[in-house]
Amino acid sequence: MTPNRRMTGPLVLGEKVLHFDRGPRIMGVLNVTPDSFSDGGLYMEPRAAIEHGLRLAADGADIIDVGGESTRPGSEPVTATEQMRRVVPVIEGLRAAGLRVPISIDARLAEVAAAALEAGADAINDVAALRGDPALVGVAREYRAGLVLMHMRGTPATMQDEPEYEDVVGEVAAFLHERVKFALEAGIERECIVVDPGIGFGKTTQHNLLLLRNLDRVAELGCPVLLGVSRKRFLGELLGEDRPERRDFGTAAAVAWGILAGVHIFRVHDVKPIAQVLTVCRAIAEAQ
Repeated sequence: MTPNRRMTGPLVLGEKVLHFDRGPRIMGVLNVTPDSFSDGGLYMEPRAAIEHGLRLAADGADIIDVGGESTRPGSEPVTATEQMRRVVPVIEGLRAAGLRVPISIDARLAEVAAAALEAGADAINDVAALRGDPALVGVAREYRAGLVLMHMRGTPATMQDEPEYEDVVGEVAAFLHERVKFALEAGIERECIVVDPGIGFGKTTQHNLLLLRNLDRVAELGCPVLLGVSRKRFLGELLGEDRPERRDFGTAAAVAWGILAGVHIFRVHDVKPIAQVLTVCRAIAEAQ
């Protein structure tokens, strides 16, 4: 979309493929949880979750990211059984309703990921970058699923306990490089891998800003880059806004910056305004 965009090949997600030749794609957030920081409890009932997922796609989402476990700061793990109870009926329902766009499962556990992929998901969004469950890499390989590898310091329960770095940009880039190498050596195809710097996961506001300022260091890894800034706490601190749903203008600003930095996928709660941001940026970039 922009002159400095680092182009990558298509992203393989099982039997589906995403192309980036005309710019970034949008991942719509569908949390089937009672305690997610922005929309916890809104879509616990399967019908409501299915309707919201279809609405996200209609608003312009290219991927729907379904999660049954909150990973907000301070959150505690949810059992695989409970996660599957939450997410499998929603994924099956979305497919039964005719949803055609890829679905990713936001999960750290192999059992949850496998059940979601069997139900119709195409990708795994792993905030632990294959460090949480040794069996997860085998599931990703077996299904040839898309795989998001994200940087996180500690666990969701501990990640915001005074995070410190000597060089946050260098350390995050080195971590993602090592995780990509691990995945490749385990038999995951490069065409299936996405990297995510993990904005808000074990970082202060200043850490987040430095990562955003230096996103080119993450893009140098040669994999599509996913950016999840939507309604995050650092935006609230910058804007003086306690309510997550009132941080959408800040989210749009960070997305616009990410477009210029070469990000390929934006994970957001409110899809329609971000789709408008991408449309306008694309039109400007393609004007002759």
